[in-house]
Amino acid sequence: MTHLSEDGEGRNHYGPWVWTAYRAHNELLREKLKKRFDAQEGPWLDKVADVLVEIVNARWEGGRKKEKELEQLYAKLESLLEE
Repeated sequence: MTHLSEDGEGRNHYGPWVWTAYRAHNELLREKLKKRFDAQEGPWLDKVADVLVEIVNARWEGGRKKEKELEQLYAKLESLLEE
């Protein structure tokens, strides 16, 4: 096993382990944050996601959807974002 020397040799030996630890820490924090956001904002985010899916589908359908329907969906999204 290599120890760090004054010229920095050996850092390459430990570097991958240190970066793996940092990544694991960040992934754990990310998962915990996702759980908190889901618990607090999940129902609202579900509504936003539903409206966004409706908008995308309406735009894909093109001529089959009237412009007024699309405007109503945008208004619904704006209302949710203002909550």
